[in-house]
Amino acid sequence: MDIELHFLELPKLDDHAVPVENGGLVNWLLFLKGADKSNWEVLKMNEPVLKKAMDTLEFLSQDTEARRLYEDRQKYLHDEASMIEGALAEGEARGEALGKRKKAVEMVKELLALGVEISIIVRASGLSESEILALKNK
Repeated sequence: MDIELHFLELPKLDDHAVPVENGGLVNWLLFLKGADKSNWEVLKMNEPVLKKAMDTLEFLSQDTEARRLYEDRQKYLHDEASMIEGALAEGEARGEALGKRKKAVEMVKELLALGVEISIIVRASGLSESEILALKNK
């Protein structure tokens, strides 16, 4: 596996060396460097994602209350995503357990039909003797 490292020296980036209309990495570098705000409108027109970053930066730099609200919203979104992820994991675990139980019950029914001793079925299935007897009596 080959690794490539690229060093981008922002102080050496000339604001007028590359046309802003070319887009791409240069626009992001100009933004990160702190390009003159007069160029922001041109940058925004060419890069929708960069426009969102600029708008967010502008919004957050307005006042502390706006920043607090933004951070609260981001925390809420993060917490919600974590809850959904946890619920999905819990659902998967329940589904797996239910599937294993169903498989064990099917196996017990087949072994009972073959006339296998209940003590052997208990060891093979992991179900209790009372559960097996209940299935046998159904």
